[in-house]
Amino acid sequence: MSGLRLRTFWAIAGLFFALVMVLPNVINPEGKWWLPKQKLNYGLDIQGGLHLVMGVDINGVVSESTTRLANEIKLEVEKKGAAAGLTVNLTKPAEGEFQVTGSVEAIAEAKKLMSERYSGTLQVSEDGSDRLTVRYYQVALQDKKSKTISQAIETIRNRIDEFGVAEPSISQQGSDRILVQLPGMADAERAKALVNTAAKLEFMIVEDDLKGLDIATEIQNAEKAGSYDIKTLKYTEYVKRVNADLAAKLPPNTMILFEKMEGAQTLEAGKIPLVVRTDTGLGGEGLDDASMGFDQYGKPEVNLKFNPVGTVKFKEITGKNVGRRMAIVLDKVIKSAPNLQTEIGGGRAVITLGSGRDPMKQQDEAKMISMALRAGSLPATLEQLEERRVGPSLGADSIKKAQLASVIGSIIIVIFMLLRYKTMGLVTDICLGVNVLTILALLTSLKATLTLPGIAGIALTVGFAVDANVLINERIREELAKGSSLAGAIREGYHRAMSAILDSNATTASTACVLLYFGTGPVKGFAVTLLIGIATTLFANVFLSKVIVDLMINKYGVKKLSV
Repeated sequence: MSGLRLRTFWAIAGLFFALVMVLPNVINPEGKWWLPKQKLNYGLDIQGGLHLVMGVDINGVVSESTTRLANEIKLEVEKKGAAAGLTVNLTKPAEGEFQVTGSVEAIAEAKKLMSERYSGTLQVSEDGSDRLTVRYYQVALQDKKSKTISQAIETIRNRIDEFGVAEPSISQQGSDRILVQLPGMADAERAKALVNTAAKLEFMIVEDDLKGLDIATEIQNAEKAGSYDIKTLKYTEYVKRVNADLAAKLPPNTMILFEKMEGAQTLEAGKIPLVVRTDTGLGGEGLDDASMGFDQYGKPEVNLKFNPVGTVKFKEITGKNVGRRMAIVLDKVIKSAPNLQTEIGGGRAVITLGSGRDPMKQQDEAKMISMALRAGSLPATLEQLEERRVGPSLGADSIKKAQLASVIGSIIIVIFMLLRYKTMGLVTDICLGVNVLTILALLTSLKATLTLPGIAGIALTVGFAVDANVLINERIREELAKGSSLAGAIREGYHRAMSAILDSNATTASTACVLLYFGTGPVKGFAVTLLIGIATTLFANVFLSKVIVDLMINKYGVKKLSV
């Protein structure tokens, strides 16, 4: 009997756990509640939400990386004092290829530098004594692309976590797309803006010495010649176009960016062009924290705090450029360009948002900027390719139909088991209820998301759970027909049916593991529910049913059971 007591204890413990975990889904715990408050999360297909497909500008990342690497090599060679230096020609930057030309000494120095520092990254082919063609190794290029996608997914996940969405689904699609699903999003527009924000922070010195160049007039002429403006192009495309058209007229290592006029609602309504230097060398990687605050007049602002490396760089840059303006640039938009009156130590800076606009909108913008900067900048520009919103009516309709199907199926099973196996059928029905309860409890405790494929997994679990009890009950019938005692028939029935039950569950589990490993999204949800269902079936419909039957015979002295 000691063995039965122990098994009874574990059965009660399992039931208690299931009830405790499921209870918050039934009632709404408020105030002092010592039990867990975690509720079951529902997927996009059940409760509705936001579905986005984002395209990742991989080529832009490769191009930027190639340009930066080529310029680093040029600067390093020039530091060595090589005669005449190098000239960089970006032949195919999007494919990771560039050419360098120069004197024999400079080319030799460049080859030496690349063999010492970039031997595993760059492949060098010699076109002559004064020219080299350099390209990324294919393995290095693929690694960079893969890391870009992974980093973008992780950054988006961090942002959504800050936003407070439960169980977002963020996964890679193909080689350059990211699928973002946000279940139950009430504020879809803000979430979409947060995902789409690149949050690339840069600090650039404003170049005021333009030698008589009228930038505003030149931009107008370029727009007129090219038949485009900021209203007809995306902002990033507009900036690229303007800089490409005026590249020959701009000073070296500079570009044109735009600041929003004071009081303007949008950048299109009022833009101020500024020429900024691209060789400052301080960006968001030097940032440690970002938070929303208020200035002395109560206007929202974003407070920046640098890490130790960023603090040193910021102090050095501001010290060298006292008397000049420093542009604080976020996603190629100049947020503010204060005049540097003194060297700034302490590792802190402020992004001001201007005035003349709705204070609440400014506050929301400050929150969005600080949130995006805290989560990190995206390694690549994202382009929204697809957007779908699943309304709550569709989710409610899905739940209603799934509930109806589950109720009808359950009623049929309960009636069949009662008619076919009498008392043992009643035990089976009780254990089926415990089985489903335990599945929901485990899903809740694991913070998993229940989707429609997950509900299908629960329905399938009920099917093979009933199958297990049918095997057990039929074995018990056979033993009773042979003339065995009730206790002996129960013991042999469970024992002889166990091998078939374990075999069927093992094959189901192996299939679920394959689906879990190779599948994505809904397929994984189905596989997870199926694996949990196997565990709960062995607990409820095998272990618990045996405990109930043993208690009836050994504790309460039942001499006859209808099977």
